[in-house]
Amino acid sequence: MKICIISPNPSHLQAMRQVLEAQPQAQQQAHQLVLVEGGKSKMRALAEQEQPALMLVDGMCCEPGELNQVEHVTTQHPQTAVILLCATQTPEFLLQAMRVGVKEVLPSPASAAALLAAVARVEARRKGVQPRSAGKLLAFLPCKGGSGATFLATNLGAQLAQTQTVLLIDLNLQFGDALTFVHEGEAPSTLADVARDISRLDASFLAASSVKIGPNYSLLAAPADPTQAMEIKPEQVDAVLTVALANYDFVLPDMGRTLDTLAIKVLDRAHRIFPVLQATLPALRHAKQLLGVFRSLGYAPDKFEWLVNRFEKGGEIGLADIQQSLGVSSLRTVPNAYREVNAAINQGNPLLQTSRASSVIKTLAELAVSLNPAVEDHRSVLGRWFRRA
Repeated sequence: MKICIISPNPSHLQAMRQVLEAQPQAQQQAHQLVLVEGGKSKMRALAEQEQPALMLVDGMCCEPGELNQVEHVTTQHPQTAVILLCATQTPEFLLQAMRVGVKEVLPSPASAAALLAAVARVEARRKGVQPRSAGKLLAFLPCKGGSGATFLATNLGAQLAQTQTVLLIDLNLQFGDALTFVHEGEAPSTLADVARDISRLDASFLAASSVKIGPNYSLLAAPADPTQAMEIKPEQVDAVLTVALANYDFVLPDMGRTLDTLAIKVLDRAHRIFPVLQATLPALRHAKQLLGVFRSLGYAPDKFEWLVNRFEKGGEIGLADIQQSLGVSSLRTVPNAYREVNAAINQGNPLLQTSRASSVIKTLAELAVSLNPAVEDHRSVLGRWFRRA
């Protein structure tokens, strides 16, 4: 593979050359290296003259405005992967680097292991591994405390994970407890740890920081200490979402009720928003307020789908009352199955494991199928789930 290395530091150039020349002896396939002493201004000419498969650019500044040269290469020469090496990395710089098409950002100088791993990932992509399509972001938020949004988010994640890869991110930053709904243990690391070490953010780091719930289902927990929530910045969460959507079929943020800058950034990126309410007057009042927020943000009606949790026919507030109050012609109801749901929550397991025949499972399975056009046939998938009951 042809690799161009640009650095203003001659010792960095030689160190990277030695690492990359030593490795292929075991692989019996040497890299073709082009070493250039200089800065980012060399990128355009090298991309045009050498047409490398990979360009390693060392010594980049941390100012996002410095990325114009990089963007030119990634847009005009899409066959060339770009990896930056930076001594200091700010969240703003990392986010902008991802947006202009940079594959990875490594520390400078990079360790031999980190450099070889990054190059190996580029090689793997070039050997015919087709890039996956971007995942879908499904945001859950309660209209009122106790609505059951976390239960629905975590258990829909379990349903989707039957056929697709899923990452649930607990964005109830101060009091999030999504992990306890589907897992008995504690998280070894949390979103706060990822944000604190954001310069390492890539697919491997994100996976290692998440709790493995099942073969296709992972969960990135909220901070264990509520005070750590104040340290998490919107741009850091945005960067996490970017990496997550590039590596998972579905990303499910379980959000709190606070509509701050961070929350709005997430909602803006959402493929679908699921506000969760129950058939009570206070919940309905809060739902109407939330609807006003959605409209002020310019969200199209098909961007959000109302979920009425623990719904019972014959209640004081009926389905028609909710539809009239919210001005919608349809919404999705989740039946009341208190004992089954409460037992699953207390055991720390998805309802799919503890009560597969539950009416709630049927509703969530139907929702999962509607969200997942990749599955071959609605009836066959639903049948496969319920034959196991």
